[in-house]
Amino acid sequence: MQIGLARGTVLVEPHKIEWEIIAQETIGSLRKILKDDMIDAQHIGSTAIKNICAKPIIDIVVGVSSFDKILKHNDDLMKNNIVYHKQYPLDQHLYVVGDLENNICTHYIHAVIWGQEAWNNYINMRDYLNTHEKEAAEYSELKEHLAKKYPEDRNAYINGKSAFIEKILLMAAKWRKR
Repeated sequence: MQIGLARGTVLVEPHKIEWEIIAQETIGSLRKILKDDMIDAQHIGSTAIKNICAKPIIDIVVGVSSFDKILKHNDDLMKNNIVYHKQYPLDQHLYVVGDLENNICTHYIHAVIWGQEAWNNYINMRDYLNTHEKEAAEYSELKEHLAKKYPEDRNAYINGKSAFIEKILLMAAKWRKR
């Protein structure tokens, strides 16, 4: 199965069970490299939400106790084609995987402090949308609409989702507390 997209482009596809398999294989690789410096890693993002469309790019969140715990592994990660990209936003470090010479990204690895807001937001949104079909369907429809409207402008696509995501994050946090 093909995964990945050229940088800046947008294409969404129906959910594929293979995305979970690819994510778990990647998490296994991360575990071998990071060992005890990784508290947990989870498949997140739209490819982790059943029954919705997604860009064919696997998102994984890696929880660490401090950023030094992952940054010291940058050389080993690079040897495994996991390339440090940047600190973005301030509460996480982003790594990319793919055919970077041809500008194709297949995975985003988000390193965050385990148990903090960024970690909780990723997990809460995934779990909430996997248990609330109505909201998941709304999100999928929005993603399809934006992908058709902005196939060559990923920033516009992302910005078009932001208000919906903020709403879901609030709902998911309340849901999680119950």
